[in-house]
Amino acid sequence: MPVGKTIPEKDGIYLITFTCTQWLPLFQITNGYDAVYNWFNVLKQTGHYIIGYTIMTNHVHVVIAFHNTSQTINSLIGNAKAL
Repeated sequence: MPVGKTIPEKDGIYLITFTCTQWLPLFQITNGYDAVYNWFNVLKQTGHYIIGYTIMTNHVHVVIAFHNTSQTINSLIGNAKAL
């Protein structure tokens, strides 16, 4: 269930979860694990930290420490979902 809350902070540690539509195992079907790892690399290159994660066949849990973001945290998460 999406949470429509805008995060105004530029820093902070957040638990992010996203799921595939209808809980379909789309990461497994499309071999989409690399897309998640690529997003992690982009985050790390821009000064953020991946504290921990689990990638399942149909959803992802990740704890991210955002550091002085130039974009909103909501935008960073939304961009990842659009991959």
